[in-house]
Amino acid sequence: MLRRLGMYGGEGALWATFAHLSFVERDTDAWREQWRVWLDRSRRSTGVKGVFRDMSPGRRAEDHDLASVYAEFARRRGWLEPDRILRTADHTRVRERARAWAAEDRTWSEVTAEFGEPALLLGGTNPYYGKTLGYFGPDLAEPVVWFHLHNGSGPDGEWPPRRAEPVLLAVRYGDDGPLDHTSTFTPEGRRLLPGPDGCGHHGWREDGTPIG
Repeated sequence: MLRRLGMYGGEGALWATFAHLSFVERDTDAWREQWRVWLDRSRRSTGVKGVFRDMSPGRRAEDHDLASVYAEFARRRGWLEPDRILRTADHTRVRERARAWAAEDRTWSEVTAEFGEPALLLGGTNPYYGKTLGYFGPDLAEPVVWFHLHNGSGPDGEWPPRRAEPVLLAVRYGDDGPLDHTSTFTPEGRRLLPGPDGCGHHGWREDGTPIG
């Protein structure tokens, strides 16, 4: 479901599945607490979906972006088995380098050339569509590093897209503070954002992080 969320009914279906899994494990309190944390960190009544809608081109929250947040909880619960786990040193390198590396525009192939294949690919392999790449280390306490990529129809709705592969919009990681403040945008990502008012920010710093 996490890898191809759109095929299973979107966020609502995933929410119901997580609620059922928590019930089976007799730990519904953990799921309710996680939902409360996400609402607090989203700072929106629309929750996680509202955050990604306000940060996405065309104000469209993509399933692969939403799934990345749920994947963090699923892994802590032991429900998710990533395709691979990075060694501690490799994961540390991704985490320490990713934000500065995103100061320039990047593509899907450049991400994997620099950091290797992801531990988890959300959104499928078709280059005409967006996707999210997750890099997991062995320590569950360490944050997952996510690379959010976008492709799609051009400004006039033409298809297929002009780009041969997705471009990087933002790098996201961190378990504290507002969800949108854990994202660092590339120059192209900032250009494609709906605008400062859309995210409730007063703009973006030169390093791609939001102000306000």
